[in-house]
Amino acid sequence: MANDKPHDLNCLTIRELEKHAELRMDKQTRDYYNEGADSGSTLLENTTAYNKYRIRPRVLRDISQIDTSVSVFGKRNSIPIGVAPTAMQCLAHPDGEIATARACKEAGVAMGVSSFATSTLEDVAGAIGDTIPYVLQLYLFEEREHSRKLIQRAKKAGYKAVFLTVDTPMLGRRNLEIRNQFKLPKPYKIANFNEDSDSAAAGTVMSGGGAPQEKSAEKTSTSTSTSKQGYHDDTLRHPPTGPVSFHSHAPNPTLCWDKDIRWLRNECAPEMEVWVKGIATAEDALLALHHDVSGIIVSNHGGRQLDGALATIDALPEVVDAVGGKIPVHVDGGIRHGTDVFKALALGADFVWVGRPVLWGLAYRGEEGVGLCLRLLGDEVRLCMGLAGCTRVGDVGKEYLVKVDRSGFLSRL
Repeated sequence: MANDKPHDLNCLTIRELEKHAELRMDKQTRDYYNEGADSGSTLLENTTAYNKYRIRPRVLRDISQIDTSVSVFGKRNSIPIGVAPTAMQCLAHPDGEIATARACKEAGVAMGVSSFATSTLEDVAGAIGDTIPYVLQLYLFEEREHSRKLIQRAKKAGYKAVFLTVDTPMLGRRNLEIRNQFKLPKPYKIANFNEDSDSAAAGTVMSGGGAPQEKSAEKTSTSTSTSKQGYHDDTLRHPPTGPVSFHSHAPNPTLCWDKDIRWLRNECAPEMEVWVKGIATAEDALLALHHDVSGIIVSNHGGRQLDGALATIDALPEVVDAVGGKIPVHVDGGIRHGTDVFKALALGADFVWVGRPVLWGLAYRGEEGVGLCLRLLGDEVRLCMGLAGCTRVGDVGKEYLVKVDRSGFLSRL
């Protein structure tokens, strides 16, 4: 990525960007973006697990021409980093996803768009244009028609792939969301579900921390102005009712490989690829291959689902080994520096996605702040590659790393 812009002397690292963002976000937004599930152990480990790996630099290799670009979804990406899909970006800045899209276009970086964005998927696509790829993160709802409509719209808008989130059969317990009774403040709306935009439910994000609906719910009001979670009455499964909202419709305990992946592939073909986001084991990677998905994102939902789950960088190697190069493997979670990107690439990732740092940039200075985030990471990737003796992303392999065990001993990978 060409960088002819002067440094922001107030913000030279992603850690500094996080601190600036904390000062600009209200407590509800800060807690929503930054919290992990339960004790936050997986959230923390996502970042600290990178410290277990050290880089083995090579020298005297002529690094006068370094190419940080990679091909992703048929287009050239300036760096091996994409902007991960994150919900409700207008909480961070009034321009929300549109500002992020413009920054991605300027930087030449792929963008993921959340189903629960505060800008429509069409508006985001319009802000990006056709120079970089953009993908839709999808929650496959029990009521398929909601998802079918979204998929058809994404096709028409030029989205290259669907990233099916597969790690939310239930919602993880996020205590600050519960305590804050978090709701999307007016005038913002969940823009991709227009029919629900005027209802109170459209603004509701979390209610009850993911606890299932009680059976007594069948006796409650089924007014279309109120969203209700699905439930099982010991005989039948009753899907969610009312307007689409995150807490009621995003978790889908009925998802399974056999029926849902086939349905989704048929709906997305031929315009869009189907990827699964939330794979963390070799067993599920092999199932993904068996069901002909186009790619895998190793993810634990930013540490917001199962507390105590593997850090994504620790889950990555077994997924890569299981796939054996047959389909691409991407990873997200915990990336805070260009050296983290290098380590993920060395462990077999083809590409990485970054979420929270982009939100911090958005909160800091809108479009300019997102651009700053991408520039910082891009500069760090380039510097790390050069100092490690690499000139192409494809040359980064596990021979560049050692792992540090609990006793401090090093082992080659």
